Amino acid sequence: MKAIMQKNHKKLFGTDGIRGVANQYPMTAEIALSLGRALVHVYKAKESKGKKPRFLIGKDTRLSCYMLEMAMASGICSMGGDVFLTGPMPTPGIAFLTRAMRADAGVVISASHNPFQDNGIKIFCRHGFKLPDDHEVQLERLILSDEIGHIRPTSLQVGKAARVDESKGRYVEFVKSTFPNDLTLEGMKLVIDCANGATYSMAPTIFEELGAEVVAIGVEPNGRNINDGCGAVHPERMAARVREAAADVGLSFD
Repeated sequence: MKAIMQKNHKKLFGTDGIRGVANQYPMTAEIALSLGRALVHVYKAKESKGKKPRFLIGKDTRLSCYMLEMAMASGICSMGGDVFLTGPMPTPGIAFLTRAMRADAGVVISASHNPFQDNGIKIFCRHGFKLPDDHEVQLERLILSDEIGHIRPTSLQVGKAARVDESKGRYVEFVKSTFPNDLTLEGMKLVIDCANGATYSMAPTIFEELGAEVVAIGVEPNGRNINDGCGAVHPERMAARVREAAADVGLSFD
């Protein structure tokens, strides 16, 4: 048992992916690039059966997401994988789109409720679930060694990246489809605090299209204000707006 635990001990991945202060180890552009390369190598063998593997990358609104998104996309392309970039997208949205688009894996760059200077990388398998532990162990080994450093596809074997402009609309329609057709939110007034995070444009749209009158706060992200005195970690702001607006319900996201 001791030998098995030592063998599967992970140095980068925690219970919710890789996390840390952005631009400090392990949350660096170098690690993100190496992780992208390792993902392609693993999924070429495990999932893609010789075909060019495809990956989805979404993020929240943190300033550091640009750096990590580009680094990871570069790593994927440099190993011959294709990558689709969704822009800001809630974590469940990436799980849904990974499955819906039949990608080999989905990546979320986010640190959830942490302050903006932190960031994280979480990976979903093609079925939209958390990456299996044995895959994480294999990815760590490849990142922390030089095992695949010599693999450098060229010419037509290099991958490409593309923006998925319709990703927001696809997820909005999916979420709305889970609401019973014979029900409506008409007549209800909701306060929605989006924490200046990944739900800032989608959550108000969803509730408005379901019929509710929406008072939206925390919908002006600037890269630095995610979770800053707002959202799920500061529900008092939302509660105060519920009273001020005489709303029926208030919801806070992170």
